[in-house]
Parts: sequence; structure tokens; C-alpha cells
Amino acid sequence: MKIAFLTPEYPHYKTGNSGGIGTSIKNLALGLIKQGCSVRILVYGQKEDAVFEDNGICVQQIQNVKRKGISWYLTRKKLQRILNTLYENQEIDIVEAPDWTGITSFMKLKIPLVIRFHGSDTYFCHLENRHQKLKNFWFEKLAVQKAKAFIAPTTFAGEVSRKLFGIKNKIIKTIHYGLELNKFENLNPGVYEKGLILYIGTIIRKKGVYELSEIFNLVRKQHPEAKLILIGEDSSDIATQSQSTWHLLQQQFQSEDLEKVSYLGKIPYHEVQSYIKKAQVCVFPTFAETLGMVTIESMAMQKPIVNSNFDWAKELIIDGESGFLVYPKNHIEYAAKINAILEDNLLAKQLGENARKRVENLFDIEKISRENLRFYETLIK
Repeated sequence: MKIAFLTPEYPHYKTGNSGGIGTSIKNLALGLIKQGCSVRILVYGQKEDAVFEDNGICVQQIQNVKRKGISWYLTRKKLQRILNTLYENQEIDIVEAPDWTGITSFMKLKIPLVIRFHGSDTYFCHLENRHQKLKNFWFEKLAVQKAKAFIAPTTFAGEVSRKLFGIKNKIIKTIHYGLELNKFENLNPGVYEKGLILYIGTIIRKKGVYELSEIFNLVRKQHPEAKLILIGEDSSDIATQSQSTWHLLQQQFQSEDLEKVSYLGKIPYHEVQSYIKKAQVCVFPTFAETLGMVTIESMAMQKPIVNSNFDWAKELIIDGESGFLVYPKNHIEYAAKINAILEDNLLAKQLGENARKRVENLFDIEKISRENLRFYETLIK
């Protein structure tokens, strides 16, 4: 099978910064190639039109059309022409696109289209109880109407999206993101930096970063030697219109605590892995997510996790067995779970080992790629 992915991001130095969506697509693409498929990834929003190969994946960079007031429309039509030409030339059999911004709205595609619910603006506005621009909903709704079927990384994300977009009589298949497990090995999980707490993710309100100052303060009352490291790209703050969430977050920490906080920004992933290995515990107090790639990556490396307790997280972690699930605003309980891990080496070891087993059972890319392939096959018959 010849599979295409349309995406705004891809993890390669030629295509610029990438987050969880790009990582999940590349993981799946590599898995599909091992299943004998050919994969083309079309990355829009690029500085130029170009094609290159990355580990057997054909990556096609696509520059957006620049025309004042109608760039969004002309870019979609350009993508439409490219996809239809590839389909007519029998270079692709199916295309998968993200839900974010409804990129496939206004496209008339000849090729079967599946949309993956990575997390639309509609979805995140709903979870955050935040006002959404009508245009954004309209674009995403139109795109959803044109899809033949859908894939969701969690059942929760799929069912919420079904209700928000009024999807009827179309399949929403739950298929988790996958990891190439041999790239997430931690041969010495008992070796770590004592007291090191690690947060990985965008520095943004919806990820629960504003809860960290109070949680960390409570942790340090029991463990004054504790340190907090944050890794991820800074973001503007939608509530205050500040250009830097990190700037606001610093002001929330007490001065003594802030001395124990390090913000590293966005760093290369091999460096992120080294910090995961160093950490004694990883924390993800997010309010809005579909699955959370960095959570399962940390679990794969046998790290004890304290995560938020929303329904999507319950599909990742069994509370008390493969990690802890706590409502992020319950600072006392959240801090207590961190402290329990810092104080009990056996507990931390058991949580880490169980986390790895759960990832092996649910998120192995070989299993995930086969499941995706079987679903794609049902859509092109």
C-alpha cells in the first residue's frame, strides 16, 4: 500500500520544529515501511517546495501560497492539486490528515481521506472551556465532513470529537500512538539524580504549568533538595496576552523555590532522553490532551509518572500501578504522590517497571502499524 500523510510538522532539520504530531507520524511511517508499505509525507508551511528521503520515507516540502487575504484558500487548492496528481499517477492510495485547522476543508480530493484526531482547535477549546473563533470551527467542521473515516489516539478523544462535530454513520477507530521501543531503553532505571523532577512539554496554560509552582513548593517543604527542570518551547499566554508563559510562570514561584528551577527551552531529543534518565520522577499536570507522546516515552524508559487524571490519561496509565493520576489543581495530593516516589525506592521501581510493560502491551509501533494498515485497507476496498 502507498500511504500519504499531510502534516504541518515533521521531525527533521530541513522541515523545522516539530512536536508530538510530527513524532507520532514519523514513528508510524517507519513502522509502515517495515510492513512493506511506501510512505510519502507532505509537510506544508515550508520555506520552499522540495523533496528528500529520510530513512526510506519520501518527505515532500510544500511552500504555502502567499496572497493577501486568500493565502489559506490558495494553499489548500495547491495541496489538493498535489494530492490528486499523486493519486492519478498511482503514487499514493490513501491520505491521512490532521484535524487541526481543518486543512482539508475546501479540498475536492479524489483519494480516500482519513482524519486523525490529534487534537483540533474545537477539541481543545471545549476541554479548556475557552471561546473558539467561528472560522476555526467552520474550517474543521468542513474538513470532517469530507473524511471517509477517522482515527483517534484515545477513545476519549474520538468520542468528544464525534459529539463536537456531530459525526454520524462514520467510523472512528481508536488506535494509539506508537513507539519504536528499542529507541527508548533505560538499562539502568535505578540510576538517577535524587530529587530531580522533570516536566517535558510546551510551556503553555493548557499543559498545567501554572500548577507547578504550588506543587513544587509543597514538595520542597518535605524535600528541600528537590529540583525541577522544565523542557519545551515557550508559548504566549491566551488569557493574559503575554508573549511568554515562562515569564509569567517565574513570577509564581517563591524566590527560594525558583533557585531550584531550571528552564532549558526546546532541546534536541537525544538530550531530552538523557534528562528523562536522570529524573527521579516525571510530571505531566496537563488539562488538555489527546494522548501525550512524552508521557508514554517516559513510561517506556521506566520512569514513575504523576499525570493528570482526565479520561484520556486513564487509557495510558492504571492509577497506582503504572503511575499516579491526580487532578492538577489538587496541589496537596499531587505533591504527596511526588513525595511518595521520592521517599520509596521500591515503589518508584515498581511503577517504572509496570509503566514499561504497559507501553510494550499498548504502544509498540510494530503492533500499532499493523493495526493502522488493516484499517487503511478497509477504506480503499
